[in-house]
Amino acid sequence: MSTPAAVAENKAKLISETRRRFEAEYVTEKPDKYDPRDVERLQQDDNWVENYLFWRHDAVDETLKMLDESFQWRKEIAVNDLTESSIPRWLFEIGGIYLHGYDKEGNKLFWIRVKYHIKDPKTILDKKKLIAFWLERYAKRENGKPITVMLDLSETGINSIDMDFVRFIINCFKVYYPKYLSKIVIFDMPWIMNAAFKIVKSWLGPEAVSLLKFTSKNEVQDYVSAEYLPPHMGGTDPFKYSYPPLIDDDFQTPLCENGPIASEDETSSKEDIESDGKETLETVSNEEQSALLKKINLTEPTSKAEENEKVDSKMKAFKKPLSVFKGPLLHISPAEELYFGSTESGEKKTLIVLTNVTKNIVAFKVRTTAPEKYRVKPSNSSCDPGASVDIVVSPHGGLTVSVQDRFLIMAAEMEQSSGTGPAELTQFWKEVPRNKVMEHRLRCHIVESSKPTTLTLKDGSFNVSDKTSEDVCLQFANSRSESDCSPS
Repeated sequence: MSTPAAVAENKAKLISETRRRFEAEYVTEKPDKYDPRDVERLQQDDNWVENYLFWRHDAVDETLKMLDESFQWRKEIAVNDLTESSIPRWLFEIGGIYLHGYDKEGNKLFWIRVKYHIKDPKTILDKKKLIAFWLERYAKRENGKPITVMLDLSETGINSIDMDFVRFIINCFKVYYPKYLSKIVIFDMPWIMNAAFKIVKSWLGPEAVSLLKFTSKNEVQDYVSAEYLPPHMGGTDPFKYSYPPLIDDDFQTPLCENGPIASEDETSSKEDIESDGKETLETVSNEEQSALLKKINLTEPTSKAEENEKVDSKMKAFKKPLSVFKGPLLHISPAEELYFGSTESGEKKTLIVLTNVTKNIVAFKVRTTAPEKYRVKPSNSSCDPGASVDIVVSPHGGLTVSVQDRFLIMAAEMEQSSGTGPAELTQFWKEVPRNKVMEHRLRCHIVESSKPTTLTLKDGSFNVSDKTSEDVCLQFANSRSESDCSPS
């Protein structure tokens, strides 16, 4: 059995060989065949090379052929230059293709509503560009994370059956975006298409056929919970497609004190600016802290040094994340997933560690797709050059962590003369150009543990002997935030 070190070494050799041979055997011979940006990325992005190798079972010869086909297609359809303006507006407006929601494994759902597709040679290229637009957009944001295709065939007539279009969708995952396909959930397929899907199975190949999941209302919830299914599939999702703007799940969550995730396509909204102007989720004013501490009658006065020492010791109880995402402004740990314990394990909190790798102060914000669920401290602050900041993430009270929940770290360099108070940070985020903002997304993962190792505040009780004043204020703010966000 190979050791992890041996596996990593072999992987590095395969990546190196693939790069060297693609350059020598394909690029040198006909350099104009490909977009130079793709060729450059292949030399720099290990994950991208690995995705192609994985899909070809580490057979370098087959991987090179796949890269050749994929790169030619990327240049032909101008994937790197696709924007909203590249695609006719009416294709966005009909709502036949979009990203929304997650399956039970936490994979993003890519909806293709076939009833809105009419076979037409004049529009097929634009429809293919729309598929590529969404997949490229997703791939840049969620490098290598799988996607589940929801092929909704309900109310589909004979005019909507376009095998060329279906073959293109298959090729997107078989050749152009390898390793991205989790499964294809086919809903309510009419009997007239049985013969057609026998052909589709042959396109996929024997190994990928298992990724096809044929469902009706009775089976679809095996893969996607009701909260992300529309009513015609037996679900309860109130989501209604509309355009503009581009559909982005990050904006579907009701605004609470932590605000929604900002999209790369949207400038700071009024709600986002207002949320940045507040002290974030758990922050309580000095007057409230003093009043609270007097109210609970601390029996023994605690010096600032002793209090800080207690806080530091409790922070050490957190399991420090091991994996690291190395961004241009911040190193972020963990790299991809926040690990929360189950309710039974008691490990309700988790830690994000940010390290500033620049020579300037870096402002950062933390956003989440479920702001009503989580406390994040701090969620809007700054980090000095070379310093690290620990961010504590904890679910509200009895609310449950879900693998569908997402967090976004946004970061941008500040001028040396800039202040870092709440007002200065609010103004900074209003003015900073979008292309200067680094973004990194994290998923949630739930693990079982028999030994709690993180700080928890249980049952709403104020047990002062076991808590620092900061703990008490955190709990007070939590209860205040819950009441603020509840319907009046």
